[in-house]
Amino acid sequence: MSNAQRESNSHLQRSVTTTVARNLANTTKTVPQMMSITPRWLLKLLPWVHVSSGTYRVNRTKIELQKPERIGINFQEGIASFKPEALKSIPLFASFEDDIISQIAKKFVLEEAELGSTLILEGEDRHKLFIIAHGQVEILSKGLHGEELRIALLSEGEYFGAEDLVSDKPSSVTIRTITPGSFFSLSSVDIEKLFRQSPSLKESFQKTVAEYLKIRSTVNTHGEKHIDLVAGFAEDVEIPETYVDYTNKPREYSLQAIQTVVRVHTRVSDLYNEPYNQIEQQMRLTIEGIKERQEWEFINNREFGLLYSVDPGQRISTRYGTPTPDDLDDLLTKVWKKPAFFIAHPKAIAAFERECTWRGVPPATINLFGTPVLTWRGVPLIPSDKLEINKNNKSGHGTTNIILLRVGENEQGVVGLHQAGIPGEISPSLSARLMGLDKLGVASYLLTLYSSLAVLTDDALAVLENVEVGYYHDYEHRKTAAKTK
Repeated sequence: MSNAQRESNSHLQRSVTTTVARNLANTTKTVPQMMSITPRWLLKLLPWVHVSSGTYRVNRTKIELQKPERIGINFQEGIASFKPEALKSIPLFASFEDDIISQIAKKFVLEEAELGSTLILEGEDRHKLFIIAHGQVEILSKGLHGEELRIALLSEGEYFGAEDLVSDKPSSVTIRTITPGSFFSLSSVDIEKLFRQSPSLKESFQKTVAEYLKIRSTVNTHGEKHIDLVAGFAEDVEIPETYVDYTNKPREYSLQAIQTVVRVHTRVSDLYNEPYNQIEQQMRLTIEGIKERQEWEFINNREFGLLYSVDPGQRISTRYGTPTPDDLDDLLTKVWKKPAFFIAHPKAIAAFERECTWRGVPPATINLFGTPVLTWRGVPLIPSDKLEINKNNKSGHGTTNIILLRVGENEQGVVGLHQAGIPGEISPSLSARLMGLDKLGVASYLLTLYSSLAVLTDDALAVLENVEVGYYHDYEHRKTAAKTK
């Protein structure tokens, strides 16, 4: 037998092939997989309140003194400006007449400052109001031992020195830039010049300032009226009378609807329903998409989302861009009454981990819903890709935010709102209704999810802004290795 014959015999088919045999076999299938599904821990961790009427009203105590708000800065062709009425965001100016506000706004001067510039020095008689148009500044004060202590970090739209305009005392703080920036400034000298030009404004200005100072002496740090009390063992002391007033315009939250129509041809559901029900799988994947959108709305909706519900006084900025342990500690001071959890983009959490590694303080980990989750000071850092990254440079990296919240009605925190028991309900506040068949035999199902989110008090929510996610440390051992090559 020749070699060619032997080789031919060795390739003779001796059994049915696996390729052909698969035609007689059942395959093991999975349900359809979808990469956009996330853990949605925010929805799981929020306490939910049943809203039977479709509207949830949050009653609060009356705010006697307006809280400070950020001033909207506009940039046109690189030049900063602000609207005169925006000055009413400053409590000192909140009650001023429009004509006075307009006159004061004209006296502001736009200044530029380099990194490390001292705008105000503690102990100096420099009575000046600054509004930050661009950049960051830190407010410092001398400690007991003469060291400089940082009181606050301010960024675009924030201001300082308003009450110094009407004070005859020297400045109690130092203001220093930590980035190059631009500032609108107004000095007490400018105010005096305005009075000389328009003497009639002086009396109105002084009267409004006196009323402001009087109200400020009767309220607490939240702007609420003091509750008059007496304490002690002294006899013949008159017991004060008091009452707690409520706001006459409470905030109301209406349940928002997220809806879509799922369409499935009857031929598909009739003939191709094994091993998985086609309608069920279409419903399941669509509901996953609805709940992903629900979490996005809870964070980004301009009416009730977490990012847009943060009080201006509850917003802080990172000192160096990257999220450091110091920054998260500062955030905890804003929501110090039973903080529940942080929410951050996974890249922001990774950036925070890098900073912890750099400092040698690795954060602890807990098990949450069967998954290891980082914590800081015992508070979980919950990942969510719904906190978007603002890409602001060519490298593709950018900045994001980290949110911290307290939850629950009993804690005056953040709560989710829904209405259980709606018609066609398949889960709380989620309904599915058959809309009928069209002439082509396509069945339509209406899916509706009703929900919203409410922040009961301002101090239940805070945000760390300008969180840079793209910075990596270059460690010393790498530098040394590079030099030896």
